[in-house]
Amino acid sequence: LEALFNYQTVITDLTGMPIANASLLDEGTAAAEAMIMSYNNRSNKKRDEQNTFLVSKDCFPQTIEVLRTRANPLGIKLKLVEEFDFSDKVFGLIIQYPAKHGQINNIEELIKNAQENNIIVTVAADLLSLTLLKPPGEFNADVVVGSSQRFGVPMGYGGPHAAYFATKEKYKRSVPGRIIGASRDIDGKLA
Repeated sequence: LEALFNYQTVITDLTGMPIANASLLDEGTAAAEAMIMSYNNRSNKKRDEQNTFLVSKDCFPQTIEVLRTRANPLGIKLKLVEEFDFSDKVFGLIIQYPAKHGQINNIEELIKNAQENNIIVTVAADLLSLTLLKPPGEFNADVVVGSSQRFGVPMGYGGPHAAYFATKEKYKRSVPGRIIGASRDIDGKLA
Protein backbone atom coordinates (compact mmCIF):
# COMPACT_ATOMS: atom_id res chain seq x y z
CA LEU A 1 0.00 0.00 0.00
CA GLU A 2 2.81 2.39 0.80
CA ALA A 3 4.43 1.78 -2.59
CA LEU A 4 1.11 2.48 -4.35
CA PHE A 5 0.60 5.61 -2.26
CA ASN A 6 4.10 6.78 -3.26
CA TYR A 7 3.31 5.98 -6.91
CA GLN A 8 0.17 8.12 -6.77
CA THR A 9 2.13 10.94 -5.17
CA VAL A 10 4.73 10.90 -7.96
CA ILE A 11 1.94 10.94 -10.58
CA THR A 12 0.15 13.91 -8.99
CA ASP A 13 3.44 15.80 -8.65
CA LEU A 14 4.45 15.27 -12.28
CA THR A 15 1.03 15.79 -13.90
CA GLY A 16 0.00 18.75 -11.76
CA MET A 17 -3.31 17.02 -10.98
CA PRO A 18 -4.83 16.73 -7.48
CA ILE A 19 -5.61 12.98 -7.51
CA ALA A 20 -4.32 9.83 -9.19
CA ASN A 21 -5.34 6.20 -9.01
CA ALA A 22 -3.11 3.25 -8.16
CA SER A 23 -2.58 2.40 -11.85
CA LEU A 24 -4.40 0.76 -14.75
CA LEU A 25 -3.42 -1.88 -17.31
CA ASP A 26 -1.71 0.24 -20.00
CA GLU A 27 -1.85 3.66 -21.66
CA GLY A 28 -4.53 2.66 -24.17
CA THR A 29 -6.75 1.30 -21.41
CA ALA A 30 -6.24 4.45 -19.32
CA ALA A 31 -7.21 6.57 -22.34
CA ALA A 32 -10.33 4.46 -22.88
CA GLU A 33 -11.27 4.81 -19.20
CA ALA A 34 -10.82 8.58 -19.51
CA MET A 35 -13.09 8.58 -22.58
CA ILE A 36 -15.76 6.59 -20.72
CA MET A 37 -15.47 8.80 -17.63
CA SER A 38 -15.87 11.86 -19.87
CA TYR A 39 -18.89 10.25 -21.55
CA ASN A 40 -20.51 9.52 -18.18
CA ASN A 41 -19.91 13.12 -17.04
CA ARG A 42 -21.31 14.87 -20.12
CA SER A 43 -22.80 18.26 -19.33
CA ASN A 44 -25.11 18.78 -22.31
CA LYS A 45 -28.82 18.69 -21.56
CA LYS A 46 -29.30 16.66 -24.74
CA ARG A 47 -26.94 13.92 -23.57
CA ASP A 48 -28.20 11.32 -26.03
CA GLU A 49 -27.03 13.50 -28.91
CA GLN A 50 -23.68 14.30 -27.30
CA ASN A 51 -21.76 11.18 -28.33
CA THR A 52 -18.62 12.29 -30.23
CA PHE A 53 -15.10 11.94 -28.84
CA LEU A 54 -12.34 13.77 -30.72
CA VAL A 55 -8.98 12.00 -31.01
CA SER A 56 -5.87 13.80 -32.17
CA LYS A 57 -4.17 12.10 -35.11
CA ASP A 58 -0.98 12.64 -33.11
CA CYS A 59 -2.03 10.03 -30.51
CA PHE A 60 -0.26 6.69 -30.48
CA PRO A 61 -1.86 4.18 -32.88
CA GLN A 62 -2.25 1.52 -30.18
CA THR A 63 -4.16 4.01 -28.03
CA ILE A 64 -6.46 4.88 -30.93
CA GLU A 65 -7.20 1.19 -31.51
CA VAL A 66 -8.13 0.60 -27.86
CA LEU A 67 -10.35 3.71 -27.96
CA ARG A 68 -12.11 2.32 -31.06
CA THR A 69 -12.68 -1.04 -29.41
CA ARG A 70 -14.11 0.46 -26.21
CA ALA A 71 -16.19 3.17 -27.95
CA ASN A 72 -18.10 0.88 -30.28
CA PRO A 73 -20.39 -0.96 -27.80
CA LEU A 74 -21.20 2.30 -26.01
CA GLY A 75 -22.31 4.11 -29.17
CA ILE A 76 -19.50 6.63 -28.88
CA LYS A 77 -18.41 8.05 -32.23
CA LEU A 78 -14.66 8.55 -32.52
CA LYS A 79 -13.46 11.27 -34.83
CA LEU A 80 -9.75 11.41 -35.70
CA VAL A 81 -8.80 15.03 -36.24
CA GLU A 82 -5.94 17.40 -36.91
CA GLU A 83 -8.06 20.47 -36.20
CA PHE A 84 -10.57 20.42 -33.34
CA ASP A 85 -14.16 21.60 -33.77
CA PHE A 86 -16.41 21.97 -30.77
CA SER A 87 -19.91 21.13 -31.94
CA ASP A 88 -22.74 20.30 -29.55
CA LYS A 89 -22.21 16.60 -30.26
CA VAL A 90 -18.68 16.57 -28.79
CA PHE A 91 -18.34 15.57 -25.13
CA GLY A 92 -14.58 15.03 -24.89
CA LEU A 93 -11.23 14.92 -26.60
CA ILE A 94 -7.77 13.45 -26.20
CA ILE A 95 -4.41 14.88 -27.23
CA GLN A 96 -0.89 13.42 -26.99
CA TYR A 97 1.75 15.52 -25.16
CA PRO A 98 4.41 15.34 -26.61
CA ALA A 99 2.84 14.12 -29.85
CA LYS A 100 3.66 10.68 -31.32
CA HIS A 101 6.57 12.06 -33.37
CA GLY A 102 7.96 14.10 -30.47
CA GLN A 103 6.49 17.52 -31.29
CA ILE A 104 5.79 19.66 -28.24
CA ASN A 105 2.65 21.59 -29.07
CA ASN A 106 1.19 24.43 -27.04
CA ILE A 107 -2.01 22.81 -25.77
CA GLU A 108 -3.11 25.55 -23.39
CA GLU A 109 -5.34 27.43 -25.85
CA LEU A 110 -6.94 24.21 -27.12
CA ILE A 111 -7.80 23.14 -23.56
CA LYS A 112 -9.24 26.55 -22.74
CA ASN A 113 -11.40 26.63 -25.88
CA ALA A 114 -12.64 23.08 -25.32
CA GLN A 115 -13.63 23.75 -21.73
CA GLU A 116 -15.47 26.92 -22.73
CA ASN A 117 -17.61 24.55 -24.80
CA ASN A 118 -18.13 22.10 -21.88
CA ILE A 119 -15.81 19.50 -23.41
CA ILE A 120 -13.77 17.32 -21.05
CA VAL A 121 -10.10 17.26 -22.05
CA THR A 122 -7.81 14.26 -21.65
CA VAL A 123 -4.06 14.60 -22.18
CA ALA A 124 -1.98 11.46 -22.79
CA ALA A 125 1.39 12.58 -21.47
CA ASP A 126 4.86 11.08 -21.25
CA LEU A 127 5.85 11.09 -17.57
CA LEU A 128 9.56 11.62 -18.13
CA SER A 129 8.90 14.63 -20.37
CA LEU A 130 6.87 16.17 -17.54
CA THR A 131 10.06 16.54 -15.53
CA LEU A 132 10.92 19.33 -18.01
CA LEU A 133 7.64 20.38 -19.64
CA LYS A 134 4.78 22.30 -18.10
CA PRO A 135 2.42 19.69 -16.62
CA PRO A 136 -1.08 19.34 -18.11
CA GLY A 137 -2.63 20.18 -14.75
CA GLU A 138 -1.19 23.68 -15.08
CA PHE A 139 -2.98 23.94 -18.45
CA ASN A 140 -6.20 23.00 -16.57
CA ALA A 141 -6.57 19.59 -18.26
CA ASP A 142 -9.39 17.48 -16.84
CA VAL A 143 -7.65 14.08 -17.08
CA VAL A 144 -4.03 13.06 -17.65
CA VAL A 145 -3.14 9.48 -18.61
CA GLY A 146 -0.07 7.62 -19.79
CA SER A 147 2.39 4.82 -19.19
CA SER A 148 4.76 4.53 -16.22
CA GLN A 149 7.26 2.48 -18.24
CA ARG A 150 9.52 5.51 -18.73
CA PHE A 151 10.48 5.27 -15.05
CA GLY A 152 11.34 1.59 -15.25
CA VAL A 153 8.16 0.25 -13.69
CA PRO A 154 8.38 -3.42 -14.65
CA MET A 155 5.93 -5.25 -16.85
CA GLY A 156 3.16 -6.96 -14.91
CA TYR A 157 3.82 -10.72 -15.16
CA GLY A 158 4.89 -10.36 -18.79
CA GLY A 159 2.00 -8.04 -19.64
CA PRO A 160 1.94 -4.30 -20.32
CA HIS A 161 3.48 -1.58 -18.21
CA ALA A 162 1.28 0.02 -15.58
CA ALA A 163 -0.63 3.08 -16.74
CA TYR A 164 -1.38 6.15 -14.69
CA PHE A 165 -4.66 8.06 -14.48
CA ALA A 166 -4.85 11.50 -12.81
CA THR A 167 -7.77 13.89 -12.69
CA LYS A 168 -9.49 16.76 -10.91
CA GLU A 169 -11.22 16.42 -7.54
CA LYS A 170 -14.66 16.87 -9.11
CA TYR A 171 -14.25 13.53 -10.91
CA LYS A 172 -13.00 11.54 -7.91
CA ARG A 173 -16.17 9.43 -7.71
CA SER A 174 -15.75 8.49 -11.39
CA VAL A 175 -12.08 7.45 -11.30
CA PRO A 176 -11.54 3.87 -12.53
CA GLY A 177 -9.58 1.45 -10.40
CA ARG A 178 -8.61 2.21 -6.84
CA ILE A 179 -7.17 5.14 -4.93
CA ILE A 180 -4.87 4.46 -1.97
CA GLY A 181 -5.17 6.96 0.85
CA ALA A 182 -3.63 7.66 4.22
CA SER A 183 -5.72 7.94 7.34
CA ARG A 184 -5.14 9.41 10.77
CA ASP A 185 -5.83 7.83 14.13
CA ILE A 186 -7.95 9.33 16.91
CA ASP A 187 -4.94 11.43 18.04
CA GLY A 188 -4.37 12.84 14.55
CA LYS A 189 -1.24 10.75 13.91
CA LEU A 190 -0.67 9.36 10.42
CA ALA A 191 -1.77 5.71 10.37
